[in-house]
Amino acid sequence: MTLTRHLRAIPAILLLLSLLLAGCQTSHRTGPEGALAQGDPFLVAMDSVNALIVASPNKASLYARRAKLLLGVDSLGPAQLDLERAIRLDSTNVEYRLMLGDLYYRTIQIPRSFAQFEKAAEIDPSNTSAILKQAEIQLVLRNYDRSMTLVNEALRKDQHAAHGYFLKGWIYMETGDTTLALSSFRTAVEQDAEDYQAYIMLGKISAAKRDPLAEQYYATAISLRPRSVEAWYNKGMYYQENGHDSLALDCYRHIMQIDPRNALAWYNTGYIHLEHLNDPKTAQQDFAEAVRLEPGYADAWYNRGLAFERLDQLDSAATQYLNVLDRDPVHDQAAQGLSRLERRGVSIQIRRGATRR
Repeated sequence: MTLTRHLRAIPAILLLLSLLLAGCQTSHRTGPEGALAQGDPFLVAMDSVNALIVASPNKASLYARRAKLLLGVDSLGPAQLDLERAIRLDSTNVEYRLMLGDLYYRTIQIPRSFAQFEKAAEIDPSNTSAILKQAEIQLVLRNYDRSMTLVNEALRKDQHAAHGYFLKGWIYMETGDTTLALSSFRTAVEQDAEDYQAYIMLGKISAAKRDPLAEQYYATAISLRPRSVEAWYNKGMYYQENGHDSLALDCYRHIMQIDPRNALAWYNTGYIHLEHLNDPKTAQQDFAEAVRLEPGYADAWYNRGLAFERLDQLDSAATQYLNVLDRDPVHDQAAQGLSRLERRGVSIQIRRGATRR
């Protein structure tokens, strides 16, 4: 019998992470029926800046100030309009262009984002942030040579720019040179001891090499962001893959406390109970919680079936495998599980929508 391990592990490369996470954010309503009630500090500040804009409609800084307030509540569309207005009134202001470029980036308007960063660097050639933002976009577009050229240009202007070394590490990871990636991420944290993402990447590279330093890197990341599910999960996986089951379970319990609806933590807990600790009874309960939280989690349904199969509760196992095939008709392991059960004399009635291969 083959156990399905977690198939959705956090990828080694952070490609598009900041872009996609930000792009998925939704705007908050600020009307009377919205989340922000009358008298809220945001509305008070908005009333104030709106009055100033009425009095001075051609003052760019007021639109930028209102845009910052709107960004604070993820009201991205109105913030974009205000920043575009601010730039029309003051086209040489680098800060406004960087803010608008970031907003375009968050909303996956990549060419427009790059144009703002490029213009900001043209206005102020010493602005390393504008150059590194261009480099990051080129990296996202997988133009690695162009990205590296921009990173090196920024580092010539500021050899202490931690984000430049982080991007170098990212480029090396993408192009398969983990040795140089490791070196670059280490330089990044030397320049900025609070570079959370660099510690995460150092942990991933070290974990892949089974280097015990991975534990230290993840611990540092957690110290910087104690409620980071990503950091706790990565640390848990490191322990899980290196024979430290109790420590891994502790990490997953931390995730459950941080995010009680996290099905992944329950799945990995079930995996340890089933595969490492030979405790299928507890494992099936863990997988049951995973599918309660995420009903479409086919692998959790499958592994719950496997736990029942190991408990010789064969009819219950068949039900779980059929649940898998209802959700994923080409799930080979569930189909194989049903075949195993049939050979053991279980009568399988294929439900509508579930097919076997």
